[in-house]
Amino acid sequence: MAIPGDKAAVEWLVSVAPDPEACRWEWERNPLGVALLPAGRRWDVLILPGDLGQSALGVLGLLTDRPGPVLADLGDTRLGFFVPAGTASRWIGTGVRGAGRGTWIVVPYPGRATGGVRWLVVPDGQGTLTDPVLLEFAMHEAAARTLGRGGGKS
Repeated sequence: MAIPGDKAAVEWLVSVAPDPEACRWEWERNPLGVALLPAGRRWDVLILPGDLGQSALGVLGLLTDRPGPVLADLGDTRLGFFVPAGTASRWIGTGVRGAGRGTWIVVPYPGRATGGVRWLVVPDGQGTLTDPVLLEFAMHEAAARTLGRGGGKS
C-alpha cells in the first residue's frame, strides 16, 4: 500500500504512460511493484555511476531545497536523476548515460519497497525535476571532492 502523500507522485508518473489507467491498475497489482514508463515526455533520466551519483546527490542537497526524483538500482551501482525532457539528447559527459525519447525506464511504485530499483528521492507529484546545470555542477564538485580525498589514480 502506498503512503497517502504518494498519490500525487503516482498520478504524475502514470501521466506519461500510453494508457495511464491501465498502467496504474497494473502497477498497483504488480507484485514486483514496478512499471515500465517512457522517458522523453515529461522527463529524461541521466544515469550516473553509483559513487559519483551518490556524491552528486549530496552536493545537490546543499544547492537546492529539493532535487527532482532520483532512482537507484540494486546495490546502488547506478543512480538515475530525472531532468527536463530533451536533456538526454544534448548531454555530453563521460560515463553518463541518458534515457530520453524512445527509451523506457523501470520505475518503482512510490512508497513501496521493491527487490531492485528504489527511490532515493520520491517524485513530489508537482513535476519538480533536477536542473541539469545544477546536476553538472554537483557532478564536478563531487569529482573534485573525490580527487581531493586521494580518489584519483596515479
